Amino acid sequence: MIEIVEVKTKKQIKVFANLPGKIYKNNKYYVPIFYSDEINILNPKKNFLLSDCDIKCFLAYKDGEAIGRIAGIIQKTFNKTENKKCIRFGRFECIDDSEAAKLLLEAVENYGKEQGMDTCHGPWGFNDQDREGLLVYGFDKRSTYATNYNYEYYEKLVKENGYEDQCEWFEYKFVVPEKTDERFIRIAERVKEKLELKEVADKYKIKKLIKLYGEKIFKTVNAGFAPIEGYVPIEGKTLENVIAQFSVVINPKFVSVIVDKNDNVVGFGAALSDVCGALQKSKGRLLPFGFIRLLKAIKNPTGLELALIAVNPEYQKKGVNSLILSRIMTNIINAGIKNVESNPELSSNTAVQSQWSSIDKEIIKKRKCFTKSI
Repeated sequence: MIEIVEVKTKKQIKVFANLPGKIYKNNKYYVPIFYSDEINILNPKKNFLLSDCDIKCFLAYKDGEAIGRIAGIIQKTFNKTENKKCIRFGRFECIDDSEAAKLLLEAVENYGKEQGMDTCHGPWGFNDQDREGLLVYGFDKRSTYATNYNYEYYEKLVKENGYEDQCEWFEYKFVVPEKTDERFIRIAERVKEKLELKEVADKYKIKKLIKLYGEKIFKTVNAGFAPIEGYVPIEGKTLENVIAQFSVVINPKFVSVIVDKNDNVVGFGAALSDVCGALQKSKGRLLPFGFIRLLKAIKNPTGLELALIAVNPEYQKKGVNSLILSRIMTNIINAGIKNVESNPELSSNTAVQSQWSSIDKEIIKKRKCFTKSI
């Protein structure tokens, strides 16, 4: 007998937050999300993402033991922008139990119907800075800070409940060259001169850089990513908090900010320090020693995640990407870093994939989202 319970009490929230650690106990590929994010998932005073989302969380119990969880998220900005009536399922974790998975997904679907939704899709998070997608290939690879890990049986649990493929992402591992290709540097310099652009990331400390250009950066990110499926603009409180986080977690060596002659940001790129080992050791907790481990990993990384490259639509296909990659890749080589991965990139986004054409790489992970009419 499996019981589905809506998460409401502090005790239930704690069970919800701790369940992934239980399911993936001793799994070396699983990287926990920040525990504070999970424990505050329903708290609007702590979770700023609730400003444009409605949410309900559910737990599955069998013989008094929690064996699964799920969140139903109505992303109001996405629905308004796309003129859709979708509910997202996310935070989906479950043992290999078809009945439990069925009841968890049904709980989200029923919540969606109650709110007038006609489609359920996922796994999606609150927005594109949240973890999204179900791992379907690369189960023997450690996840990154920005991505979930899950067991191979998860796809079966979702698809046997009537869900069909919606989209697919690829994740790459890059071969870092011994030195930056001189041709690449020359192309970047010609683009800079022709378009009257300049790099400003090497002129300021990261907090000053973010203070001066943070809002302009994400204006470019919103414009550049607008056509991508599922994208939610970074605005309002979300923007304020993302900017604040960037000033803490970004190593300035691995950031590029390209501006035009009017000091408007036309291109932005960032690689995140690999903090996965720090998160694993601390089990996602910042206290008592997690924060120290995190800062050490950010300052002296042994690996990187190529997290984000965005170019203003007016400057796309004009070589601005070469400027961004030239700075970041040169600093990667100079730092002696050999382990570099991408975060998920939509398989249909050929423009993004083409920017890596000059770098040797291999696909090491794939993930999917699924959709169902309800």
